[in-house]
Amino acid sequence: MTLHKKRRGSATVEMAIVTPLLLTLVFGIIEYGWVFTVKQALANAAREGARTAVLRGAVDSDITARVASYLQPYGLTTYSLELTHSTAEDPTEKVHIKIPYEDVTLLGCFFGSTNFDLGASCSMRKEGAD
Repeated sequence: MTLHKKRRGSATVEMAIVTPLLLTLVFGIIEYGWVFTVKQALANAAREGARTAVLRGAVDSDITARVASYLQPYGLTTYSLELTHSTAEDPTEKVHIKIPYEDVTLLGCFFGSTNFDLGASCSMRKEGAD
């Protein structure tokens, strides 16, 4: 056996060892990027919902529609929305959005447990009296 054939064989073995690690790293970066995008979309949707909530005459259906219209381009439909309205003691409108991670992930449970939620909240002060 020549030296050239031995080197080619060792390169094949090295590639067989490195390729799964490299693919795991690449798919992990893609997954992280997607989850980061979804987290930002949730934060922006909560902010838009809170902004709608502080408008005079806004009702729950207006807030829900604004949040849904913001999340629709991302294909996020399984979220839960919690609204806390202002009172005389606390004049802030609060919007909290949660979505299960298993509904967001691209790779399923490849990188571990998916038993948690991604969420975002926003509070805005409601000025003036209704």
